[in-house]
Amino acid sequence: MYDPGQLRTFLAVAQTLSFTQAARRLGVRQSTVSQHVRRLEEATGRPLFTRDTHSVELTEDGEAMLGFAGTILAAHDRAAAFFTGTRLRGRLRFGASEDFVLTRLPEILEAFRRDHPEVDLELTVGLSGTLHEQLAAGGLDLVLAKRRPGDTHGRPVWRSTLVWIGAPRFRLDPDRPVPLIVFPPPGITRARALEVLEAHGRHWRVACTSASLSGLIAAARAGLGVMAHTRGLVPPGLVPVPARAGLPELGEVEFVLLDGGRSGRPGPGGGATRAAADALAAAILAGGDRLHRPPAGD
Repeated sequence: MYDPGQLRTFLAVAQTLSFTQAARRLGVRQSTVSQHVRRLEEATGRPLFTRDTHSVELTEDGEAMLGFAGTILAAHDRAAAFFTGTRLRGRLRFGASEDFVLTRLPEILEAFRRDHPEVDLELTVGLSGTLHEQLAAGGLDLVLAKRRPGDTHGRPVWRSTLVWIGAPRFRLDPDRPVPLIVFPPPGITRARALEVLEAHGRHWRVACTSASLSGLIAAARAGLGVMAHTRGLVPPGLVPVPARAGLPELGEVEFVLLDGGRSGRPGPGGGATRAAADALAAAILAGGDRLHRPPAGD
């Protein structure tokens, strides 16, 4: 009923909230993206996006289509693999940002392992900055992480706003330095937080440093300070710091897929690794809406 190509285009726009970035991710013209979205909206009989010259937002029907599109494309890909008789093999070293520990990324990885049981998947969870370094050094084949400001490498998966978060009852003292809960260097979120505070002349101090997201969350829940975090991934027990606290805005952050093979550093498995990386990248892009949802049952 719904064309897979149009559904992939819809997901690209929904995840990037940009027709331009969706076109860049898919390697097509922006006019093609607009055409696919228009035809899908004609097929559903519902508007899926509200858009003007400055912004793109999902409608309520567009939010519903997110789940349907991912399910339809996953079934389509499984059927295609079954009937073409292709079986992926090899070793795939995948790195994922700490941000996705509390999302439904494990569900995407579980489905990938079920569909491709002969791929040896090695998962590394770490800071985005560290994952970028490991990919550049040839230690990883595929990375899902934040993109550094100004960087144009990678296929956009999801864009969101960074916000300050803390315990519900935590209050900032305007006369004292801002107590920060941060990842160690080279954390991209850490760098952004320090940069905006410095730019606005706000004094700060590091109240807690941890390479583990669970450690940062525990410190924030204990009321030790505030942390910069993606709006769509705010952990349970923490809330955005009210605007009246006067903290400067942190801006947006992009999560992207970076492929070692595409950057000229193919993995030790050669073509087999590249095929496995392409398959996992496709699964992540198809299920990208689940990356900013908590695991089932939470």
